[in-house]
Amino acid sequence: MTIHASEHPSSPLNRRRFLHHSAALAGTMALARVPRLGAAPRNPRGFQIGCYTRPWDQFDYKVALDGMAEAGYKYAGLMTHKGKSWVIVTSDTTPDEAAAMGEEVRRRGMELSSIYVSDFPVEKSVEAGIKGLKYLIDNCAAARSPRVLIGGTDKESLVEPYYKVVSECCDYAASQKIGISVKPHGGSNATSAQCRKIVEMVSKKNFGMWYDPGNIFYYSDGKIDPVDDVPDAHGLIVGMSIKDFKAPKEVMVTPGTGLVNFREVLARARKGGFTRGPLLVECLNRGDSAAEITAEARKARQLLEDLTRA
Repeated sequence: MTIHASEHPSSPLNRRRFLHHSAALAGTMALARVPRLGAAPRNPRGFQIGCYTRPWDQFDYKVALDGMAEAGYKYAGLMTHKGKSWVIVTSDTTPDEAAAMGEEVRRRGMELSSIYVSDFPVEKSVEAGIKGLKYLIDNCAAARSPRVLIGGTDKESLVEPYYKVVSECCDYAASQKIGISVKPHGGSNATSAQCRKIVEMVSKKNFGMWYDPGNIFYYSDGKIDPVDDVPDAHGLIVGMSIKDFKAPKEVMVTPGTGLVNFREVLARARKGGFTRGPLLVECLNRGDSAAEITAEARKARQLLEDLTRA
């Protein structure tokens, strides 16, 4: 192969080209390291630290989003607020309304991580339940949420049809790149062992468990410690509600001030494979003003950053 003089490594022209190319490449790499406007920074361990609207639910959800952004969160979850319904996203929510909610999140420099949805009408029929859950999934897609969180059912007679609906809707959700998860919430899904049976019953790749240590205490009347319960969730956890607990039955508690040993719960969850994903604060101490709640939210974020840094 013939090398022309201008292409030879020692030629002045080639050196100039090399230096110009190197400078351009360095500039491109530097730009690549600059996060997009509003993009959430990656936690060193791959966890996404965020907050649900619930702590501010005596106000409109926009007040909650303002508080989250002020408290330094980059991920948000829609759950409850003071509006036309307590649960924000319901079967009465239109896709346009859901899309607007997602845009409100992004306008504040955050990403929407999860939406807790209202019940779907499985008590009418499986077919009605499927239609209802698909509609809720459509709303989550409109808001651009990658996750739907459901609470399960406390009616024993509805357990089988409820999760048949979920199973029938999982492929539909997957087609929109949405995962569905169930949290410990009493009834047939009060513990990790019970949730494991449910996940196995549904048997879909995009269906998992949303761990909630505060609810493990709450629904067992303080008798089951989530530190002891969480190993039963190994391999199932796709996200976690950061919720504390105080006896006898209180979960509106700022994480780190109650009975939940979050450091050990997270350590055991990691051993079971939960090494990345959302950690969304669900409850905080109630305050008389939105500003007081925001101050508690900041404390919770700092706690989670400390716990996931180690």
